[in-house]
Amino acid sequence: MDFIDQLRVLSSRVAANKDNIQTEEATKNAMIMPMIQLLGYNVFDPLEVTPELVADVGTKKGEKVDYAILKDGKPIIR
Repeated sequence: MDFIDQLRVLSSRVAANKDNIQTEEATKNAMIMPMIQLLGYNVFDPLEVTPELVADVGTKKGEKVDYAILKDGKPIIR
């Protein structure tokens, strides 16, 4: 199955289940993590995908992002 087909499957699953997802954690498990995995990242490898990473930007200090994708130990997507 190619990327577009996998994306369609995930999209259909999200659409079918969206009304049953009641919490942020459920959203992460059912929608966000599968999408990150679909993009080719291992969501179970903390050296590749790190949850709750502090992302100091500008005047915002101590703010966390839900997930950061890392390369060589540095965030490349947050």
